[in-house]
Amino acid sequence: MTPLPMKSAATPSEATAATVSRAANGTSAASKSGAGSQGHQALSAYIQARFDEFSRSQKDVAQYIVDHLDEAAFQTAEELARRASTSSSTVVRFSQALGFEGFPELQQAAREEYRRRPANATSAAVVATPLFSLDHTEFESALAADHVNVEETARKLSRTAVEAAVEAIVTAERVLIAGTDQMAFFASYMRHLLMLLDLRAEIVASPSQEALGRLSRIDERTLVVGLSAGRPHPLITRTMKLARHRKAPTLAITDATLSEVAKLARIKLYYSSNTPAFVRSHTALLSLIQALAYGVYARDSQQYDVRIKAFRLK
Repeated sequence: MTPLPMKSAATPSEATAATVSRAANGTSAASKSGAGSQGHQALSAYIQARFDEFSRSQKDVAQYIVDHLDEAAFQTAEELARRASTSSSTVVRFSQALGFEGFPELQQAAREEYRRRPANATSAAVVATPLFSLDHTEFESALAADHVNVEETARKLSRTAVEAAVEAIVTAERVLIAGTDQMAFFASYMRHLLMLLDLRAEIVASPSQEALGRLSRIDERTLVVGLSAGRPHPLITRTMKLARHRKAPTLAITDATLSEVAKLARIKLYYSSNTPAFVRSHTALLSLIQALAYGVYARDSQQYDVRIKAFRLK
């Protein structure tokens, strides 16, 4: 294949991006890059390696491309920007920051990497195949995406991480769940499920005086759970940093593997949020939270049944 057109100026960033382009097109990439067993880096690996260099808005684009390569490969810059909660100009600037002339060149590299992935590694692009025998309507497309998200989440979850999360919940003296905006609902629901098991659970959903008081009581016996979708709210980031500083156990549940919340947590659980709709899908998040609660329940179902019965009679 013909290498992707790149800028003539051979800056280090552009030279590396050219290597990514050549690798994506299947040509012999110079071993100068020194990345990967075949002498080159895939686009997603290259983005992860340079992640800390990007601006805050560019990190939003980077996170989304790494976790949703199929969408980056086949959507327009405007569609990608909307899903990454940023602007199309940021998508273009991000492409140029990698050394590409613009988004089309980055997209070509994404397409080539996507096509070279094993069939069982593909993600929500499976949404293109409807679950229904009827014509593929928008309604069906959204339902099909949620179906794929749950499957994708189940495949990517580590059993070790899940067991560690359940153990952390069971052994914690107190569970503090932090989630703002749309995540506040899921924080509240997780609290409800844990309280049914007679576990002490509290939430932080806003920088209110009451919530800040709960943060002040974080200690080594408190499990801090951070929920985030896309760019984390500053309150969630501060909560996780405080927990880390006070040596409290931490659990991050997020849809971005490069999320700052995940970096600050000891235990990390990822869920898929792909959707053709105008907002992220949180169906897999809801399933994950319910499965965690059931995992806790299964540790001692007979004893928990007694607690649930007593709770309902209150």
